[in-house]
Amino acid sequence: MLDLDKIDPEKPVLIFGPTATGKSGLALEIARAQGGVIVNADALQVYQGWPILTAQPPAADLAQAEHHLYSHLAYEAPYSVGDWLRDVTPFLTGPRPIIVGGTGLYFTALTEGLAQIPPTPTDVRARADAIPLPDLIAALDATTTANIDLNNRARVQRAWEVQESTGRNITDWQAATPPPLLPLEACTPLALMPDPEWLNARIAQRFDMMMDAGALAEAAAMAPNWQPTAPSSKAIGAAEMIQLLNGDITADSAKNAIIIATRQYAKRQRTWVRSRMKRWQNIALPDVGGC
Repeated sequence: MLDLDKIDPEKPVLIFGPTATGKSGLALEIARAQGGVIVNADALQVYQGWPILTAQPPAADLAQAEHHLYSHLAYEAPYSVGDWLRDVTPFLTGPRPIIVGGTGLYFTALTEGLAQIPPTPTDVRARADAIPLPDLIAALDATTTANIDLNNRARVQRAWEVQESTGRNITDWQAATPPPLLPLEACTPLALMPDPEWLNARIAQRFDMMMDAGALAEAAAMAPNWQPTAPSSKAIGAAEMIQLLNGDITADSAKNAIIIATRQYAKRQRTWVRSRMKRWQNIALPDVGGC
């Protein structure tokens, strides 16, 4: 059980965990008990258009505490880790922030620093979008491939774009990283580690909850502007919901595909905790009360 009394109310709180673990609920519980503002650290919840599919906090939660960096970007807007760091910086000096999300790279950049890599030119990104994942991997150097998740297209493509646009591999850039904005010692870092079977059941249940909440209507609203390559379209289930809306797949096929993709994503997030968050306080689930 997580004892909220042991959380320093003066320190920022960081909450990372796999999808469907109740991170947002825990953040709200802390905010209600101790005060503070909730700041999003999820790379897809920053976008407008898919609040249900990306599990953004509902209106009832938004009314109970200040929430920031949710749905503040147009669906097609480019957004990088550096952009998020710039956006989160003002909240580090105001009321105590409770930073919550499932994008591990955001937290790593915040607490360990981020290399100052130049922005990727639009023509380089356009070329990268059209290159199959195996070809992107083949073009990278051995050091880079040994240090990134080769199943994560976004990470692989980012490494390829950096190499292509700067002539220098991403690992070299990362070696010249400046000091972090928020060292771990200055905050309370919590990493939620769920039992896989418990989490899989929650993931399956959440699909039905999203459908009940209006996920198909959300897809219908997005359909006129649907762009498969738009950053927000990377939301798990977005493509399947559009296909379901168009009658290209059945509801069962959409459900199965989305559940499988979500479970795979959650597995990668659990791996991130084990490999990159060894200094964080691990919270076992389902043993955390109230989240």
